[in-house]
Amino acid sequence: MSTASPATPSRTAVVTGASSGIGAATAHRLAAAGYRVVLAARRAERIAALAAELVEEGQQAEAHTLDVTDRAAVDAFAERFETLEVLVNNAGGALGADPVASGDPEDWRRMYETNVLGTLHTTQALLPALTAGEGTVVVLSSTAGLATYEGGAGYVAAKHAQHVLAETLRLEIVGSPVRVIEIAPGMVRTDEFALTRFRGDEEKAARVYEGVAEPLTADDVADTIAWCVSRPSRVNVDLLVVRPRAQASNTKVHREP
Repeated sequence: MSTASPATPSRTAVVTGASSGIGAATAHRLAAAGYRVVLAARRAERIAALAAELVEEGQQAEAHTLDVTDRAAVDAFAERFETLEVLVNNAGGALGADPVASGDPEDWRRMYETNVLGTLHTTQALLPALTAGEGTVVVLSSTAGLATYEGGAGYVAAKHAQHVLAETLRLEIVGSPVRVIEIAPGMVRTDEFALTRFRGDEEKAARVYEGVAEPLTADDVADTIAWCVSRPSRVNVDLLVVRPRAQASNTKVHREP
């Protein structure tokens, strides 16, 4: 499924997981910055609607249904790009908050496939186009990729792997014209992240943010992504950690009574 605008400007950005939250906010930010934004996600109707909204605003956008865990589909998607300026690896997420002793291995597998292998698939498939376009790979990880917390080992393990993927790629392609930037957000309040993690349990999802006056928003994170990719090509922001003021670490959060 594809919804496209008629004109094609010189710079193109692919955003995975673009159907909601940080992905959708990033699409808005990059489109406003003049990129032709290619929205990639599994939920076709949502990205088609977002692409149509951006086009109505006079920006360049198109939507492509894509499951980043399907390597054949990712390879076919990548064939449309000869050059590419930005890839935002945003697709991912958390499932469950169980201790190691009782965590569901299926949840662990799904988180690893989406967060880690999804990033691997899209980065491998699009790296030739990014090299031709002297582009930027953005890996949207998490502070969970830098430190652990109880009840989060499956997600923490996946995000640690994603962090190491970005760090290793940067080492391996140094000297090429491609930048590798990692954005690691802390507590971000979006419509779906916690709700998905707790399988639709609204009460559990709400408790994540309880007493925190101002968690980060999806647009806060999108703003950091747009800022990083807009730096001069000689500048690489290796790792940008962004948290709300109320959060000092993964386990230290100020909550009002």
